[in-house]
Amino acid sequence: MGNIESLPVRADLVGREPYGAPHLDVPVQLNVNENAYPIPDVVVAAMRAAVDTHLSGLNRYPDREFTALREHLVGYLDGVNERAGTPVDLPPEMIWAANGSNEVLSHIVQAFGGPGRTALGFTPSYSMHPLITTGTGAEWVHADRDDDFGLTAEAVAAEVARVDPDIVFLCTPNNPTGTSLGLDVIEAAYDNCSGIVIVDEAYAEFSRPALPSAMTLLEGRPRLVVSRTMSKAFACAGLRLGYAIAAPELIDTLRLVRLPYHLSDVTQVLACTALDHADLLLGNVDRLIDSRNAIAAHLAELGFTVHPSDSNFVLFGNIANPAELWQKLLDRGILIRDIGIAHHARVNAGTEAETTAFLTAISDIVDTDPSILLTSN
Repeated sequence: MGNIESLPVRADLVGREPYGAPHLDVPVQLNVNENAYPIPDVVVAAMRAAVDTHLSGLNRYPDREFTALREHLVGYLDGVNERAGTPVDLPPEMIWAANGSNEVLSHIVQAFGGPGRTALGFTPSYSMHPLITTGTGAEWVHADRDDDFGLTAEAVAAEVARVDPDIVFLCTPNNPTGTSLGLDVIEAAYDNCSGIVIVDEAYAEFSRPALPSAMTLLEGRPRLVVSRTMSKAFACAGLRLGYAIAAPELIDTLRLVRLPYHLSDVTQVLACTALDHADLLLGNVDRLIDSRNAIAAHLAELGFTVHPSDSNFVLFGNIANPAELWQKLLDRGILIRDIGIAHHARVNAGTEAETTAFLTAISDIVDTDPSILLTSN
């Protein structure tokens, strides 16, 4: 960034770094947890046809209540919960949508955070949570996870009661660790504070077998909100569509902070079309899970510490120098993520070919330089 000290910028923003991951043009990109498979041609054709019917109407503002999109999301989520064996009654009034789940989270924090208020998260977790929090002028407080990056209901209850935050962030499966939370952990957070509890389920579709969503806890809990996205399992990262599920009164509050017509007509029609083809778009989830499992097994065989994952990525440790490993893989045309956890790195599942390329490269690195491992087998 340039020299911002010469500008009348807020004092609490001076010295901060913006969110971002290296965006490099390499053959195998496994660093930002995208769905590696492109949108199928039949869905592309349907999207093109759907947008064509709306182009002549772009002189008008879009439906600011995204009515059709809400109904499509309800239909999709009904199927999600039924397949998990935990049906939930979700009227459209319980749905919110925005430009990616980051904007959804931003709306929630704008409405319930701000100066003089506090948000609590359990780290390591998604690095945007503190940035969204402090961007509103609220204070970010973090508590550490256990050595295996898990959380118990008892530990969460104690920390939430101690801090008494206005907002609690819980991420399941957690990014960057892949760890899932039991519903008892979410209940413990809710029962021990009077603030908003956000459950970030961006990677929920990758848990197999499907774990019950925090949506099953919404009844009788008006301060609970579940955030999801179409960026990952749906292979629609470029679409920028995230959504939240919560009590109608919480959803209604978000209207106070959203920008006018924040979802374009094109975004809405593309999202509805994607949801019409959900089964096809989600057809590669199992292939990505197979790649994730193959990566985890191979890394363990090489001597890395592998953390169990319910997401489309793997966190692995026992790395002597993560920056060095990152560079060695980049030299071989493969991009992974150095996520700032000591002796750890993260790699997301790719296509079969991308996964094979990564496994071949990291085997070669370990064979050539066994010292890349912190401790040998």
